[in-house]
Amino acid sequence: MKSEKKNSKDNKNKKVKVQLSAEEKAARRSENLLILGLMAAFVAFASIPYLVPHCGGFALIAFVPLLCAERLLTLSGRKHVWLWLYGALLLWNWCTTFWVCGATVGGGIAASVLNALQMLVIWLLFRLSRKSFKGILPYIFLAAAWIAWERAYFTWDISWPWLTLGNAFARTISMVQWYEFTGTLGGSLWVWACNLGIFGLLVALSDGRWQEEFNIKAKVASVLGLVLLIVAPMCVSSVMWFQDEKEAEGSVNVMIVQPNIDPYHKFEALTQKQQTAILADQILSNMQPSDTLDGLLILTPETFTSDITCGNYSASATWRRLNGLLEAYPNVNMILGASTFEYIESAERPSYTARKIKNGLWYESHNSALMLNGSPESEIFHKSKLVVAVEQLPYPRIFRPIDDLLGGVMGHVIGQDSISLLHYTKPDGTQVPIGCAICYESVYGDYCRGYIHEGAEALTVITNDAWWGDTPGYKQHLSYASLRAIETRRCIARCGNTGISGFIDTKGRVTQAGPWWEKAVLRGDLQLHSGETFFVSHGDICGNLCRFVFWLLLAACLVRLFLKTNTK
Repeated sequence: MKSEKKNSKDNKNKKVKVQLSAEEKAARRSENLLILGLMAAFVAFASIPYLVPHCGGFALIAFVPLLCAERLLTLSGRKHVWLWLYGALLLWNWCTTFWVCGATVGGGIAASVLNALQMLVIWLLFRLSRKSFKGILPYIFLAAAWIAWERAYFTWDISWPWLTLGNAFARTISMVQWYEFTGTLGGSLWVWACNLGIFGLLVALSDGRWQEEFNIKAKVASVLGLVLLIVAPMCVSSVMWFQDEKEAEGSVNVMIVQPNIDPYHKFEALTQKQQTAILADQILSNMQPSDTLDGLLILTPETFTSDITCGNYSASATWRRLNGLLEAYPNVNMILGASTFEYIESAERPSYTARKIKNGLWYESHNSALMLNGSPESEIFHKSKLVVAVEQLPYPRIFRPIDDLLGGVMGHVIGQDSISLLHYTKPDGTQVPIGCAICYESVYGDYCRGYIHEGAEALTVITNDAWWGDTPGYKQHLSYASLRAIETRRCIARCGNTGISGFIDTKGRVTQAGPWWEKAVLRGDLQLHSGETFFVSHGDICGNLCRFVFWLLLAACLVRLFLKTNTK
């Protein structure tokens, strides 16, 4: 009898355990669905500002779901939290920059995988900091670490700062006119401040501290402070948006020529002579008699020709054809985009990036912009911010042996050491200093302010965005030029081989734009300005401040961890 009762009791306990186990599984499934939903919300909110015009505001809430998901994973004691975080960050990178695969599948995948991996490292450092810091300090560390990484990313050989958080407002420029003071990283700081403020409020509500610990004054102060944090920068920007532009100190009459030559068939379908004829015909058919009196600056796309040798320009048939065209128009100048080469005689390899032609003869290549004016000489500027792998062999001491084994598949383009300007000559003989950002350089705000330091009164951008096809890539690239206009308060003339070419004013507005994948010629006045904005004069204060805070907190974190380990 006792045995039967005991067996009955054991069976009852087993049923309870089974029942509890089922409840736990149901709870875990619900929790997983919630976490996945939060991750999906993060990917959507973080991607929308880069893909959809006038949606920059989504960036101010984008990280709240990810912060909530990370907290939920931590509180529930989950293992392998890094996999959840990496999955979300990888999806965000892919959804926003998938179009890179249009040019190179391997490069597109690598950009998403490696960029997300670097973002993950920041989150792992944040989780490590929790072992030393309590309360809000780990989250301050997270924001500072992220922005410090963005700041450092601008200077590394392997650099892909496309998803800098401040870039999220590139298509919502009415919200960030104050970038002339802070630069783009001021936008990154605003994004983190708003996200952490909203997250902190949600945590206080969920923990019950809002009801138990916050009195009425604290509640009002918290809500008003958060509202002010979100709204105040918008209000400042709105005031600046509706102010009159600074009066121009002159202008340059500009013709932007968009030849629309498919780069994938550039060498198969057309010879360089035929391509040059297309460009020359576009120019001549749009020249007016008044051009010889008023002066004109012709803007052509990046890498239009590849037959120019540095220091021996007259050996190039393209240079002779276009420079000869200008001889008939003595007051006309032209910025010509070209792949250029330097030949070096040396028994040994003269540099890590030099390529061998034959014994004793090597060459180095550049992505350049030349200023032609009909004279025997031309000013030249070499692109410095180069696309990783495609143009630049990063850290050549490390990667050159690997590249040699692969047959030299990586780019070996050489940039110049410091920024220089091109000079447009007016009909009266005076010269106008102009900065020419070549393609990828227009993504780097701190770099582009160097043109203004050198005295540029206007900026130009020459590019070839056709490699990506009709994707969000070329639209994003155009919008980043708008941020450069705001940061420097300089007007910009932009020429793309297949589009989008156009003019941008000092508030970042595209005042005239050409079509995509069509031949086009645009005419307009590029206004000239002098003086420097606060950002140009003082540099990236937000980035430098966050870098200081990051290193300070990281040092404190490591010291505390060391002391904890030793005391045990």
